[in-house]
Amino acid sequence: MSLLARIFMLLAAPITALFVSRDALNFDIIQMIVAMTMLTAVVAALLFWPRRKSDKTGA
Repeated sequence: MSLLARIFMLLAAPITALFVSRDALNFDIIQMIVAMTMLTAVVAALLFWPRRKSDKTGA
């Protein structure tokens, strides 16, 4: 779980730097918000990904 959080924080840092200076006092907070938004998007994409229905009739 820690590895997953580090990966999202690593990806969120350059995205956050596009909008907020790294010297800003709230950079870490905004980076966490961006990381949580990315995590939510990944979970939603996996949740709503179309699945192939099985052709089994049950008999």
